[in-house]
Amino acid sequence: MRSFGRGYGYRFDLSGYFPPAIKTLCLVCVGVFTVQELSGLLFHSEGTIFWLRWFGLVPYAVTHGYIWQLFTYIFLHHNFLHLFFNLLYLAMFGADLERSWGSKRFYTYFFVCGVGAGLINVIVKTILDPHGAGSAMTPTIGASGAIYGVLLAVAVIMPHRQVWLFPLPVTVSMRIFVIVMGAIEFFGTIGASGDNVSHICHLGGMGVGYLYLRRGSFLYNFRNHFSDWQRRRLKKKFEVYVRDHNDKPPTHPDNWVN
Repeated sequence: MRSFGRGYGYRFDLSGYFPPAIKTLCLVCVGVFTVQELSGLLFHSEGTIFWLRWFGLVPYAVTHGYIWQLFTYIFLHHNFLHLFFNLLYLAMFGADLERSWGSKRFYTYFFVCGVGAGLINVIVKTILDPHGAGSAMTPTIGASGAIYGVLLAVAVIMPHRQVWLFPLPVTVSMRIFVIVMGAIEFFGTIGASGDNVSHICHLGGMGVGYLYLRRGSFLYNFRNHFSDWQRRRLKKKFEVYVRDHNDKPPTHPDNWVN
């Protein structure tokens, strides 16, 4: 029997491409989607409605105690294409972001954007439909809000990264790509096109992501002025102390012992 050393072969492994947080999020989304589909097959419409009613983001339900929906709606998806494109964007753009930040910070940012987008969606739809007679009873599902936040972060950190606009033979910078995506979502929200896409969630994810990334720069000038004032105050105190004690003899003169 003939054996070959390790150097003769190469095993293709995707685990090096997908960082831990990206892999975990993708596996959880795929697992939840599989359970959704099985529930639909076994229990028909009742099985599908169960997941939407209890774990989708229903604004009227959230304002009446179903707080967990702000988190669970992220992992539900409408169909295979919805799941596929969400995870494709997450893997394409989130992998480099996680490598740059580390898994813990990436998880934090992802869920801040996802939950924040859901909260904005709840607030807007509750204001528009306070009695739960229309849009406040419509469930929203999907990780798109969190993923739009990831896109924004990549545009901020890697603004000159090139993105291929498939199927066109054109590449644009990440910054331009995110600006265009944000404009599409903005006008989609204004138009209220009825396309079953929660543009509010997408914009909310980008908005929350921007606020989170820029949180350290808020009131930056005020903090600088306050710090300068503190330094000047301490400097004056020190100068007064030195002036007052400059001409006084020492409290304990040195004793020389032979």
